[in-house]
Amino acid sequence: MTVQTRKLLKIQTSLFQNDGQSSQLANEFADNWLAANPGGEVVSRNLATNPVPHLDLSRFQALNSDPAERTQEQQAVVDFSDALIQEIRAADTLVFGIPMYNFSVPSSLHAYFDHIARAGVTFRYTENGPEGLLTGKRAYVVITRGGLYGEDHAQTSFIRQFLGFIGITEVEFVHAEGLALSEESRNTALDTARERLAQLA
Repeated sequence: MTVQTRKLLKIQTSLFQNDGQSSQLANEFADNWLAANPGGEVVSRNLATNPVPHLDLSRFQALNSDPAERTQEQQAVVDFSDALIQEIRAADTLVFGIPMYNFSVPSSLHAYFDHIARAGVTFRYTENGPEGLLTGKRAYVVITRGGLYGEDHAQTSFIRQFLGFIGITEVEFVHAEGLALSEESRNTALDTARERLAQLA
């Protein structure tokens, strides 16, 4: 009997790359996850160093084109999107490191989401409304913020709604807030987040 290797997909979005606080927390989670899952595999996607192109008309049309009529350029766009989706499909667990930029998610993450949400591939419309197709996964979302906004914030709601839309409904959020208020506030928030992530991993 073949034992399938467990896979974690780690997605970083901080402009500061591995120096970003959200990235550091996501990396620590991945390390703890590996320790708890010997033989597991971590797949990393850094949207700061390898950004996904923002959705424009030509890319939108390519993603919605008839496979029999696609140009080579359109097929390349679809192949790129398929590769991103396959990373999610192959993973058991996902962890996102997401800072707050201007009260929302980094634009790089939005562009990534735009290439993930595809009718008939990651969701479908039914008589009872949309149905996500990337089911059976658990996601951990680390959100870092300079100020204090709480868990009931539009940024958190957007991420939860999007992940649920594509079928990922088991989502755990860990917020590290007040990082810009003072050194004490920052240290306390990061330590609390680290402890929580260690428990979750």
